[in-house]
Amino acid sequence: MADGLPTDLRDALDRVARLPRLLIACDYDGTLAPIVSNPADARPLPASATAVEALADLPATTVSLISGRALAVLRDLSGVSDRVHLVGSHGSEFDTGFVSPIDARAEALLSEIKRTLDGIAAQSPGATVELKPASVALHVRNASPSDGEAAMRRANEAAAQWDAQITDGKAVKEFAVIHTDKGQAVDILRDQHDASAVVFFGDDVTDEKAFRRMRDGDIGVKVGPGDTAAAYRVAEPQNVAEALEHLLTLRRRAHS
Repeated sequence: MADGLPTDLRDALDRVARLPRLLIACDYDGTLAPIVSNPADARPLPASATAVEALADLPATTVSLISGRALAVLRDLSGVSDRVHLVGSHGSEFDTGFVSPIDARAEALLSEIKRTLDGIAAQSPGATVELKPASVALHVRNASPSDGEAAMRRANEAAAQWDAQITDGKAVKEFAVIHTDKGQAVDILRDQHDASAVVFFGDDVTDEKAFRRMRDGDIGVKVGPGDTAAAYRVAEPQNVAEALEHLLTLRRRAHS
C-alpha cells in the first residue's frame, strides 16, 4: 500500500497516526485531484476520495480540504460528505462562514477588480477570469506564454491601485478583498479541533504558507517539483492517495 512512499514520510506517518487528535488537510487541485486543462473537470482520485471519507469517520480525526476554489465549487467538485471540513478561497471561506465580513467597500472593490481583469483577459486569448465570493482570479493556463505573460503584467500594473491581497499560483493570479491564507486556515482548524499534530498535503506556491506554519511534530508534504518549505515530498497525486491509505490503516489500528 505504501510501497511508493519515501521511507522518511512513511516513518513520519507511522508516528503521527498514534497521536491523540489528528488534523489531516489537503489542497484540492494537483493534490487530491490531478491538474486538468478544464478546471471544471477536476475530480479527486477515487482512492483519495475513499480514504478521505474513511479517515473523517474515525474518532479524534479531523479531515479538511483547503483550496483556492470558491467554497461552493469545492463542495460540488470534491463530492465529499459533510464529515469533511471545507475551506475555500485560500482560507477566506469556511463551511461555517467567512473569516471576515465582506462590507460594501469590499464589494465595490471586488466589482472593480472583476471589470479590470475582464478587460485584460479580453486582450489575451485563452485567459479567463473567475469570480469568487471574496476574490477574483485571472487564469492563463490555456493562454500562450506570451499572452499569459502580458495578461499577468497588466494585472500587476492594475493591482497597484487596489487594497487587495495578491496570491500567485500555477498559471493564476488571485486578488482577494479579505486578507487571509491557507496557513492561517490550518491554524484556525488546528485550534478549533485541538489537534495534537497536522498533516498537510499541497502542490502549489499558495500551499507554502501552510507549510511554513507547520510546527514540531507536524508533517508537510509537497506534491511534485519546485522549491518548498515542506519537510517531505511525493511525486504526484497518486502518491497522496497512497499516503492517505497508509495513514488510514495506521489510524484504524491505533483506535482498534
